[in-house]
Amino acid sequence: MALGAGLLLSGCGLRPLYAGGGKGQVAQSLRAVEVAPMPGRAGWLMRTALVDRLGGGAASPRYRLVVELDDQITGFGVRADNAVTRERRALRARYRLVDAEKGTVLLDATAGSDAGIDVVSSEYATVAAEETALERLSGEVADQIVTRLALYASRTANAP
Repeated sequence: MALGAGLLLSGCGLRPLYAGGGKGQVAQSLRAVEVAPMPGRAGWLMRTALVDRLGGGAASPRYRLVVELDDQITGFGVRADNAVTRERRALRARYRLVDAEKGTVLLDATAGSDAGIDVVSSEYATVAAEETALERLSGEVADQIVTRLALYASRTANAP
């Protein structure tokens, strides 16, 4: 029965994104991406998350990833005394994959995520919650970006 299911799936055109593991075309393409520096703490967190997920980097990168971040905290859930009781932290990224040799933009897209934060009486606890949310959001947005880059690499590697 398992053999029959394997034959059916092979006929439908599905193929693993990371076929070949670390030596596969997609993994090699991701390692050939250099991540441009980004300003601020959010930029440092995002760049670190991207570099970790892309697998290091090549001595001579084929691609350059340029990311512009928009990090905003919005207060809502206002009490009668005008104190904010809830915040939403939104991290949005516009990213461009650029051919390092030609300078042409190969991919231009956006990614983003948000998190809710309870505002408590301790200012320290609220700031700590905001920072934790930023760290988590950086990882989530980096995952979205790397997945999109992997899909791009897979499609270009299998293009006729």
